Amino acid sequence: MSQPSLSLRRQLLLWLLLPQLVLWLGGGALTYRIALNYAEKGLDQSLSQSVRSLARQVKPLGSGLLVDFPRAAQAIIEEDPADRVSYMVSSPPGKFLLGNQAFAEPPTTGAQANAPDAPVFYRMELAGKPMRAVSLEVAYGDADTPQRLRVQLAKSYVARERIAEELVADLLAPLLLLGVVLSILVYAGIKRGMAPLTKLDKQLQDRSESELTPLELTTAPTEVHALVGSINRLLLAVRRNVSQEKRFINDAAHQLRTPLAGLINQTDLALSEPDASLLKARLHKVHAGAQRSAHLVNQLLALARSGTEVPMTRLDLASLAQDVARELSPRAVALKVDLGYEGDAHVWMNGSVVLLREAITNVIDNALRYGAVGVAEGSDATITVSVHHHDRTCVLAVEDNGLGLTEAQRDQAFDRFWRANELPGGCGLGLSIVQEIARRHGGEARVLPVQPQGLRVELTLQVT
Repeated sequence: MSQPSLSLRRQLLLWLLLPQLVLWLGGGALTYRIALNYAEKGLDQSLSQSVRSLARQVKPLGSGLLVDFPRAAQAIIEEDPADRVSYMVSSPPGKFLLGNQAFAEPPTTGAQANAPDAPVFYRMELAGKPMRAVSLEVAYGDADTPQRLRVQLAKSYVARERIAEELVADLLAPLLLLGVVLSILVYAGIKRGMAPLTKLDKQLQDRSESELTPLELTTAPTEVHALVGSINRLLLAVRRNVSQEKRFINDAAHQLRTPLAGLINQTDLALSEPDASLLKARLHKVHAGAQRSAHLVNQLLALARSGTEVPMTRLDLASLAQDVARELSPRAVALKVDLGYEGDAHVWMNGSVVLLREAITNVIDNALRYGAVGVAEGSDATITVSVHHHDRTCVLAVEDNGLGLTEAQRDQAFDRFWRANELPGGCGLGLSIVQEIARRHGGEARVLPVQPQGLRVELTLQVT
């Protein structure tokens, strides 16, 4: 499994602080643009006042003009020594009188046509530098000889940019300080929020491989408690599986030791037996012991398989029970047992074909081994397999008319390696396997008496 490049804490810090930095930079750029806009409005207002002040220095004198610009212009220019100011006077408009002759013509707009005496603002370049300019046209003269005068004034953008920079600095400096404080609070909050996970990680690291007890976490967010609950459920499942595995190994070792010891003992005796008839008897015992050992191994494997995860599919339990009964019918005929099926033709459910076939085979096998024992005189041994659907459950039953079990024996019927008698062939695992498989399918197995005599093994299973 590849290791993640960043820890959860670093990812949280990255996703919380990086957007904050981006927003701060974006806010600074937006604030700078807004500050430039308002500074330009202030510059336009200053230009408007200045150009009107210069225009008032024009005084009609007969058919001419008395222009007293030098002193007024000097006052305007000296307002800000760092800011470059230029002006030009032309009359008629466009015909240079005094000032800076390099002024560009102002743009003609619809607003100027509707209000000819209103100032017109525009951008221009003067000596290769961008300037903010204003143009104001003034009428003078008498009705017979009307004349017009244009006054143009331009200032550089130095003052506007300086104002915008000061405004942005005044705004962003406190925001930067707040951002630093917020970053510290975010880091502290993430560290505090990650503390339960750190504690959980330490608990897991301090555990040995054999320690599978539930984790304890008293104070933690809901999500962490949910995670701990999931881990505890996983630990419980692992502990249950480990316990089943250990029990299986112990049971297998215990149950296989006796028959294998018997096989070794019989083979030792057979090897030293000079009598052919006695040798044959010994070999029959070896064969029976080997068959019992093989049956025990198969049952142990089936028991182990019943505790593993298997896929569930849609299946017809009634058809499956009939198939198993047909497969075992030759054995029933050989034992002179009437094996038949009664019940619904089709019963559909979700389950494992492999496990359910194993369960049905074990129940019928038990009935064939022990159900024919103690049949009432004058009666034939019968085994009836049935499947019935009941609402959201179905019942699979195998019933025989044999001797049956007492109430105390029925209570022990599903215990591992418990046997009601010492008849050869059994190992006491068949019904234990059946119970495990029934519980894997959300159901339960039970043993019921039959009147006047007999035994009924019944599996109640969930249909959906």
